[in-house]
Amino acid sequence: MRYLKAVFGLLCFLVLASNVRSMSHWSEARGVYDDICYLRQAHLFQRFGLGGLNTDLARDDDRYMASKLREIGFPEWSDPSRFPCHTTMAATGKRVLQYPPGTGFVLAMFPQGSQLIPMYVLATVVSFGFALLGIHYARSRSAILIAGLFGCLAIYLMINPTKASYSMAPTMVVCALVGLLTARLFVKTPQRHPVLLTMLIGFLIGLAVNFRLANLFLSAGYFLFFGFVFLRSRKLEAFLQGGLFGLACLLGIAPTLIANAINAGSPFATTYGADPNDLKPPAIDAGVVWAYLTDLQGVLLILAGAWVVLIFRLYRESGIRSVALLTVLNLAVNAAYFMTHFFNPYYTIPVSMLSLWSLLFASLMQPAESGDDRLMGQATRA
Repeated sequence: MRYLKAVFGLLCFLVLASNVRSMSHWSEARGVYDDICYLRQAHLFQRFGLGGLNTDLARDDDRYMASKLREIGFPEWSDPSRFPCHTTMAATGKRVLQYPPGTGFVLAMFPQGSQLIPMYVLATVVSFGFALLGIHYARSRSAILIAGLFGCLAIYLMINPTKASYSMAPTMVVCALVGLLTARLFVKTPQRHPVLLTMLIGFLIGLAVNFRLANLFLSAGYFLFFGFVFLRSRKLEAFLQGGLFGLACLLGIAPTLIANAINAGSPFATTYGADPNDLKPPAIDAGVVWAYLTDLQGVLLILAGAWVVLIFRLYRESGIRSVALLTVLNLAVNAAYFMTHFFNPYYTIPVSMLSLWSLLFASLMQPAESGDDRLMGQATRA
């Protein structure tokens, strides 16, 4: 099995090398407005440090935003009132960036003019590390096959569809890490450590909200699961575990709340404009549902759902079943929201990857006698 692990490790490395080769040709001037706005946030952090949380367009005294828009041929690059992804805040009178500050903060870690490529390369290398960890945990040929193939897929996804938004690169890293920690929390954690791990998971999910506000939905399954456990057991420790998860999540979101207070006048006031897609009530649109199901996102959602079914069929251990229950709750909430609002080629990717990483590591961490071979064998035949 050692040689088989080496083979799949090599395959993952080859996918990584292919990704890096492709990324080396990427341009920061591809004409996407969101890209430039994330780069402007990074520029503010590099100029003002934490003062970069204030994204008032009046601070564009060095004409950075205008020059970037001119670079991509934006017709009204000289008129700040027409700049994209900025919203005028009634409470503060500022015209500010609509996005949370996390993605800009990550980009600011790299030198101006060369931020996109190193951010994606670093995120992909981290994903490669999680793929190797999954292969390392595998104890049977079928488990190595599943872990290796999923590792290759996870690395490939760092190009498509992750390239669609700069915010997706750091989000994918957080999803892999939270997936690993979720498996450890329920499957392999001594009883004295669950509160610490629960808080760390909550903090990381909150941190992900600083990259994309929609990442807040990644917490839905955890809140529902902890609520279900409390209602079933009525034990104080179950209530405290859910409460500490929520507190840690709020702490992770703190940078966005501070940015909202500075830019919009209140921590809970959004800097986004009134997008009709976000404001419309949920409604089933067959076209939107079909678009998700026939997209790569649909494949990942179905794969995660099928994995949950296999776990409930083949396992009796409460730990891995808890991961499966939490996963299905998270998948249900996220799929229900996005499929009843609008289609986007990457909106359900985070919950799919968080779910798949959680299920993978939970399955691999099971003792050999508990049915790991049965699960992996069943999955391989499927």
